[in-house]
Formats: sequence, C-alpha cells, structure tokens
Amino acid sequence: MDCVYKNPSAPIEERVKDLLSRMTLDEKIGQMTQIERGVATPSVITELSIGSILSVGGSAPYEDAPSEAWAVMVDGFQKAALGSRLGIPLLYGVDAIHGNNNVYGATIFPQNVGLGATRDADLAQKIGIVTALEVRACGINYNFAPCVAVCKDPRWGRCYESYGEETELIRKMTSIVTGLQGQPPPGYPKNYPFLSGSDKVVACAKHFVGDGGTERGINEGNTISSYDDLERIHIAPYIDCISQGVCTVMASYSKWNGCHLHASHFLLTEVLKEKLGFKGFVITDSEALDRLYHPHGSNYDQSILTAINAGIDMVMVPFRYQLFLDHLRCLVESGKIPMTRIDDAVERILRVKFVSGAFENPLSDRSLLDTVGCNHHRELARVAVRKSLVLLKNGKDVTKPFLPLDRKAKRILLAGKHADDLGFQCGGWTKTWEGMGGRITIGTTILDAMKDAVGGETEVVYEENPSPDTFASQDFSYSIVVVGEPPYCESGGDSQDLRIPLGGEELISLVADRVPTLVILISGRPLYIEPLLLEKMDAFVAAWLPGTEGAGITDVIFGDFEFQGRLPMTWFKSVDQLPMHQERNSYEPLFPFGYGLTSKNKVL
Repeated sequence: MDCVYKNPSAPIEERVKDLLSRMTLDEKIGQMTQIERGVATPSVITELSIGSILSVGGSAPYEDAPSEAWAVMVDGFQKAALGSRLGIPLLYGVDAIHGNNNVYGATIFPQNVGLGATRDADLAQKIGIVTALEVRACGINYNFAPCVAVCKDPRWGRCYESYGEETELIRKMTSIVTGLQGQPPPGYPKNYPFLSGSDKVVACAKHFVGDGGTERGINEGNTISSYDDLERIHIAPYIDCISQGVCTVMASYSKWNGCHLHASHFLLTEVLKEKLGFKGFVITDSEALDRLYHPHGSNYDQSILTAINAGIDMVMVPFRYQLFLDHLRCLVESGKIPMTRIDDAVERILRVKFVSGAFENPLSDRSLLDTVGCNHHRELARVAVRKSLVLLKNGKDVTKPFLPLDRKAKRILLAGKHADDLGFQCGGWTKTWEGMGGRITIGTTILDAMKDAVGGETEVVYEENPSPDTFASQDFSYSIVVVGEPPYCESGGDSQDLRIPLGGEELISLVADRVPTLVILISGRPLYIEPLLLEKMDAFVAAWLPGTEGAGITDVIFGDFEFQGRLPMTWFKSVDQLPMHQERNSYEPLFPFGYGLTSKNKVL
C-alpha cells in the first residue's frame, strides 16, 4: 500500500485522509495533545505519538540559552517524533509575541500596544517576517501570536498585548499574520491554512473571543454583550486573520455571558468553524481545561468532554498529559465523544502540519542563526520604537515647544529606574512569563542611547532617585524623568487604580519642581495622571513598552525624526470613567483616542 501521506507532491487533503486512515485511537489522541518541553522525554514523544510541545511561560533549555541551543533541543524532540511508528513531526510552540522574546539575544520589538500607536500595517508585516526568521532559527515552527484582542478597558492585565481599543485598528494590524506565515497566492483556497516556506511559522490568532471586553477589565473574566456586538467588535479581526490563512486559533480563558469560551459549541464550532469557515485547528490556552470548574482541576472528565465536543482540537496540557490521555480515551471508547469529532480534530491538526511543510522540513535550518539579533532586525525594531512614541504635551506654552531637546546642552539629568533597565523597557513575556528587571538580554537602554546621542561636551548625569542635594550641588539645563510600570502579565497585571507605581509620581514632582522636565512613561497602557502633575511637566511622551532598542526614543526626542505615534487607546482622566470609548456621549478624556502631537505642536 503506497504511503500517500509521505508524498510531498500529493494533494494535502489526500495526504491527510491517507495518514488518518492509518492511525490508531491512541495515535489520534496523542496528536491532539500538547505537552511542556520539560516533561517531553523521547519515549513519551514516541510512544504516545505526541502532536505538539510548548515552552510554558518562557521555559528554556537553560538560563540565557542562545538560539543554537534551542535548535539542538527542538531537533532532539523532532527526531524522537520522527522515530514513532508513523513518523509524524511535531509542532513546537512558543509565545513569540514581540519578537522571539524567550531567547537571549533575539530582537525584541515594542509590545503590541506600541505597534497600535504606529497604525502601520506594513511595519507589522515586516515585524512578522523578522519574528518568523528568528523563531525558525531556533528550530521552532509554531508561534502563539498574534493577539487580536480589542481592549476595551486598560485595567486589563493583558492590555499591552492588544493593538488598541478600536476594532478597525486591530483589523489593520492583522497584517502581521502575513508576515509570520507568508502571503497566500491568488486563487488559494478561501479560509484554508497557509504557510509559504521553511522561513515562516504557523501563527495563532488569539484569544477567541472577547478577551479584551471583560467587565472591569478582569483577566479571564466575563464579557457581557449581544452576539451582534461580539461579532462587530471582537470577532471581526478573526475574519481578517482567517482570510490571510491563519493556521490556528486559541480559545480564550474568559467567558461570554457567563459561558466559558472553551466550552462554547456555539462560538467554537457554529461560528468559528462553520459560519467563518475556519479550516485550521483550535487550541486551548495553557491548562485551560483545569479552569472550567472549581476548585482548579476538578471534574476533569466533564471538562474534557465539554471542551472537545465544543470544538477544541488540540489541548495544551503541559504536565497532566497522561491523565488527560487516559480520560480522553475512555470518553471516546464509551461513545460520549464521537469518533467523528476526534477525526475532525486530527484532520485539522494534520492539515496544518502538511501545509506548514513540517513533514518535508522537520529539523532546524542552522543557516538562519546569523539572522538572530542582526543589525538589520534591530534597525527595524528601532524604527518601530520611533513610530510608536506618542507626544502628549510639548511645552507649558504651546507657542514655545519644549522638544526637540538640545543634544549639546551642558548638563542633563536623567532620572528613574526605567531609564536604565532593559527588562522594564521590554515588559512582560520577555525572557520569562512575567518578565523581569535588569540587563536581561542584549539591547540598548535609554541611558545607553543618551550617552551615544548627546554632544561630546555634554554631561549626562544619571541618578535613579535624585534627592534635593542633587540639585543643590549642580545646575542642569533640563531633565528627563523615565517612570512607569514594572513587568507583569495576565492576571498579575490587573489594576483597578492604574497609578504610576514605584514612586513615579513623587519622582516627577521632585524633579519637575526644580528643572524643566520631559517625562517619558514606560507602560503597557494609559495610566492615571493627576492634573497638577501634568501641569508640572514641560513635555510628556508615552513610550509604551519599547523593547530592546532604546535608541529609537533618543532618535525622536533630540529631533532626528518627527513624532508619528497616535494613541491606540483613550487616555482617561479618572478610573471612575472606565470603561470609556469615543462613541459614547459622555466621552471626556484627558487625551482622546488617536491623539498625538508633532514637535511643532501640530495635532496628528
């Protein structure tokens, strides 16, 4: 009997049908299972026919492992999979959400909220291209990105993973899918998964659906809306992703009108698969089935039954994989989960694997290693930083702009921890799940960039926390105060007050009371700014979470490039106004959605 599935020139659907016909139940449910790299021994991969492996929250081969070490590790996993009875290759998944952010030395781009401020679809596509290259250099073929959430409340801890609050802006930025996967050619089957070559990665539109619309911005909370509003606001970006051939969609931890998304047959099957015609596979979020009942992990049998029958195809079950497989097998053998549902899930998974070229190119391409963190990639990240900066105030008198700054000033005070902390500059989902402070990777802090940008006779004095004595002993031409949020992710970032943390407000007041001051805010969202504090500032720039290329900031504040960024989210006056959106009659923001100034105080 010919192995049609091994023939690269055979039609994909014939390869899928042939391979599926050869698989046992155990092999099928193994393909539906995604486990953590730390428990993925060769025997587990081979004997259970595991379909996918992931790095949970930045899990790495070892501390500061370079791309080559990742490639060696992933190749080892792939070789184990290829040694199984049918030789089905793995999808290895990572959260490369702003560059290949788990990997030391990779290019780290601004977080999505900053890219939303650029409103530049071509830039997003180019970032997708670079991210795909640096991910593939590690031997990795699956990226859990992009997040196409429409963030309706900045109190949400994942606000920075969203491109903004307005659906059309999110739809525009879905061009990153084409960057990650390639451009489907004319005449390509509609809504069919696509990947153009071995320098691209399987993308994942997430988190389906309404994750950015929960009440009070509570992560994994409840989005209350009519179906029409859900479709108009939150589903719309997925239509764009699917039309570009996005291979996978991740379900959301959140609920819609009280129903868990992972348990919604209506949304996962009737809407996503049937109405929208999505032909790739639907994956859970990490350990999502453990969250369907309280306490965590209870009623597991029912959780699996509900989720698989709702339309989940692959289950991210990092550690309890054997328990999951045992329960799933029993549910199928008892008829509670029909074999047709299992076959549909596995068909979708195999379709993506064939489309992605995993059977033909399962191992890493070491020739890509030289692209990781290369000058060309870092220059693109620097451009992204420049375009993302939003100038919100420029001079206490609008006829006398404070920016651009004089790079030849005699002495400049630079203050604030964020001015010289690469980890804070990158934010969450960088090196680790939550992110961390310090010189966590290769990059340029704002202080590094300042030293390179100023004139030879200019003295830059950096004090993280200046005191009144600082000003008594020396004169400053002006100061730059860099404050903001520490790294965070998911529920750990939920905030009901949105104040500038780490003593940022006090630092601004201390300095601005004494010296003309530019304030740069490093944050994943708009934060509360007291009116008096704003009055004290001579200039105010929202820099979001810019990533590793801090020189993009000095490029603009010293006038080498003009400000181009516009707010991707409304900047509220008070948290009591939240959630606030431009279509409401009571819309009285501090700065409206889309606001931004040039250095000449022209509104963009």
